[in-house]
Amino acid sequence: MEVSLLGQSLALLSTQLKNSNPASIPPARKSKYSGQAIRTIPLRILTVGKKRSRGVQLLVEEYMEKLKYYCCVEDIHLKSNPKGSSNVKAQIDAEDNVIMQQIKPEDWVIVLDEHGRDIGSEQLADLVGDGGRTGSTRLAFCIGGPYGHGPQLRKRADVTIRLSSMVLNHQIALIVLLEQLYRSWTIIKGQKYHH
Repeated sequence: MEVSLLGQSLALLSTQLKNSNPASIPPARKSKYSGQAIRTIPLRILTVGKKRSRGVQLLVEEYMEKLKYYCCVEDIHLKSNPKGSSNVKAQIDAEDNVIMQQIKPEDWVIVLDEHGRDIGSEQLADLVGDGGRTGSTRLAFCIGGPYGHGPQLRKRADVTIRLSSMVLNHQIALIVLLEQLYRSWTIIKGQKYHH
């Protein structure tokens, strides 16, 4: 009995797929800025963490060069646990203070956090494009230390996003962010890097 119900369900699904109109399938989402001119504002990437490995630094430099074709970009690496505390709260507060010193009032702040909004590449391109329409003078992307961001930065954030539902090491998060920012610019410019 169960086998015949399964067979009937599969037959019905097969018929629906054969008879469906391909035009009724929604297209993949595109950036609202694809192929448009936008106001370009500088990017600043603030990363809290230990010294980068040689391989990571090479990848960072490669993507920084690629991004400089599209906009001014700055890579700021901040030392984690600047006061050398063994207390986690004190470490988070110290990192919070250091990163807040790097942010100007006119910055549009994007915090990367595992609990942030899940977005795709096209939505990140929209976010970069929207940055030029906010009246801000710079986009500041913030990657936290091992225990995440402090309360001051969380409150100051204009947008909180995540690169993955998994927790990423700050070095991996930086490489993923740089590649996605490069991809965003190719989407905005209508170039073929993003398919």
